[in-house]
Amino acid sequence: MLFNKLGRNDSCWCGSGKKYKFCHEEFDKKVMAAKLTGHKVPTHKMIKTPEQIDGIREAGKVNNAVLDEVAARIKPGMTTLEIDNIVAETTKKLGGICAPLNYEGFPKSVCTSLNDQVCHGIPSEEDVLEEGDIVNVDCTTIYKGFYADASRMFMMGEVDEDDRHLVEIAHEAVKVGIEATKPWGYLGDIGQVVSDLAKANGYSVVREIGGHGVGIDFHEDPWVSYVTKKGTDYLLAPGMVFTIEPMINAGEPDVFVDDENDWTVYTEDGSYSAQWEVTIAVTENGNEILAW
Repeated sequence: MLFNKLGRNDSCWCGSGKKYKFCHEEFDKKVMAAKLTGHKVPTHKMIKTPEQIDGIREAGKVNNAVLDEVAARIKPGMTTLEIDNIVAETTKKLGGICAPLNYEGFPKSVCTSLNDQVCHGIPSEEDVLEEGDIVNVDCTTIYKGFYADASRMFMMGEVDEDDRHLVEIAHEAVKVGIEATKPWGYLGDIGQVVSDLAKANGYSVVREIGGHGVGIDFHEDPWVSYVTKKGTDYLLAPGMVFTIEPMINAGEPDVFVDDENDWTVYTEDGSYSAQWEVTIAVTENGNEILAW
């Protein structure tokens, strides 16, 4: 943190052009007070400016429109490669860029995770959506240099009641996480309500994979766990932007990565997994969902 290294009449570190005393001085005092009591606190790099949040919001609009197009066209009998084509074509049409394509070697424009695939499923012409399947479509868009990230679950036709309940609780987990996202609270507040909800319904939460900061880059700090305790982890300060995306397993939380493609994550016990994702900003008065 730059607190105490800036004079009160110096230009604020955020780039607003305002004097520090009229901009982020009080903000830094609150952050420093939390740090002095032993809490993890965000760096200035984690705090987005209003202009940056505007850019992420616009990227979110494109990302939402892409997922809306998937929602309108997805159906049993479709391959996950067809979903990839929808995402690629719609993103290009709207002036965006598919962030997953070629990211650290990922070969497709979107992640499609089917049934016991937890995340990072690679679209393929061999994966055909069948009646009763559940599938997560995870879409990240770059628009005018800003990133927005969200995913939705889709149920194919008549889905087993247990699987439908899993999808619904995964959706509810994101909702309670959003409700727990409050300025000057803690990331652990989100993890606590998510894990409590999952356990109350007989489910588990994946431990190794979580949410992340996003907006200026695909993956930024902080890393967001969903098995943490209330009052722990990072202080939530206005201007932080990250994803809420707990992965809820019907069985045990243990997962493994496919050793053939080194991307797709599966449940260890073969149970189904469900996940929804939003990009959220912490605001002075609460939060704002930027992509869903």
